Amino acid sequence: MSQPITTRYDFVYLFDCKDGNPNGDPDAANSPRIDPQDMHGLVSDVCLKRKIRNFALLKGQSIFVQQGSVLNESIQQAHTDLGHDVDGKKKSATRPQVALARTEMCKKFYDVRTFGAVMSTGANAGQVRGPVQISFSRSIDPILPLDLSITRMAVTEAKEADAPNQTMGRKNLIPYGLYRCHGFISANLALETGFTTADLDLFWEALAMMFDHDRSASRGTMAPQALLVFEHATPLGNAPAHKLFERVKIAAKPGVTAARSFADYDLVIDDAKLPSGIKLHRKL
Repeated sequence: MSQPITTRYDFVYLFDCKDGNPNGDPDAANSPRIDPQDMHGLVSDVCLKRKIRNFALLKGQSIFVQQGSVLNESIQQAHTDLGHDVDGKKKSATRPQVALARTEMCKKFYDVRTFGAVMSTGANAGQVRGPVQISFSRSIDPILPLDLSITRMAVTEAKEADAPNQTMGRKNLIPYGLYRCHGFISANLALETGFTTADLDLFWEALAMMFDHDRSASRGTMAPQALLVFEHATPLGNAPAHKLFERVKIAAKPGVTAARSFADYDLVIDDAKLPSGIKLHRKL
């Protein structure tokens, strides 16, 4: 059987979006997320985790946080499967019961043992801090959000049939953006949640393939461009993550004023004289 991972990993993930909206902000009419100070684009960690969860579902994994699911029912089911007489309203779970339910949730759900979860909202199963943590992604260059009108030939009601322009709504997009994400995987937390080497392999596969199973017109063309993984030799690690990330540099090529593809960038990876105990894997 696959065993929990025993070493730490830090990674740099590059992905891009062409003629689409990589992550709309519901508080800003679904326009692409930006840093208003420098106009660099942002993609939330939650956005990427949703795509990873969806890919894990396609691979036959059970997922705790999925569309239409009732989280408290899944927590209650864990207690029921363990024979605990609790319901989250009248009969509270004891500390040992919470610990057992927490372990059961980690065993059952890929996203719980990967990203963690708050499971104290009903029949208490405690909280899990996941071994895999992902930062907000930030675009390499400023992005240009566009707000476009869209129309349709059909109308909703007969009284609208003579209208010269049947405006249907609006779409938000960016012409192009290359985003950089940093990730961290803790061997110590993996031991607590049971995050295994097989789970890790699925995670790398998801980062490589998840955009191909999440296509929509609104998201344009999104694609992974690089996945650079620093593997440590020990559970606690052999070098600070930020120092490893500094070895990965990307910038627009000379003369490029408005990048429109990954080919417009130079990616430089300093893999010479890596710190002792560090291995660099180029997954993409």
